Amino acid sequence: MLTLNNKPLPYDRAFTHDGIQYPSNWLRLASLEEKQAIGITEVADDPWYDRRFYWGVDNPKELEDVTEENGNVSKGLKTYWSLEQEKKAAYLLSLSDWRVIKAKETGKNIPSDWKTYRAAIRTACNTRQTEIGNAADVPALIELLFGNATVTDSDGNETANPAIATAWPTPI
Repeated sequence: MLTLNNKPLPYDRAFTHDGIQYPSNWLRLASLEEKQAIGITEVADDPWYDRRFYWGVDNPKELEDVTEENGNVSKGLKTYWSLEQEKKAAYLLSLSDWRVIKAKETGKNIPSDWKTYRAAIRTACNTRQTEIGNAADVPALIELLFGNATVTDSDGNETANPAIATAWPTPI
């Protein structure tokens, strides 16, 4: 990150310094010496961490629910992500709810492929919640939810990643 007078200096934005206005592309076009000549310094960016899973660098959030001294329960990551699976399942089911309502209102049957699909959504949700509950630590939970679908072995062969969550069913 570049700073000028201890203030962040974003790329692609014009700025004024000592009465001189610099165009938005100046930082990209200027040499290091030109930047240093007017007092621009480069400082290391703050280390990146996934705020969904960590409070700070190397400071993971709790996996399990925690009961505080006042009796309040602070939801852990497993509870949070399990609830997110329920939200996803509810959304996926909502896309075909009209079929169920139509069948009930007209006295007709729900097509079997839709019954199967809806059951698969519920099964996938339950399985994913179990997998979340079995996560050993925060890195395992991250891999489970956001890992690559395939991994490369030592011989360079790609195989299915066994550490990722069960896939949601393919929509019909």
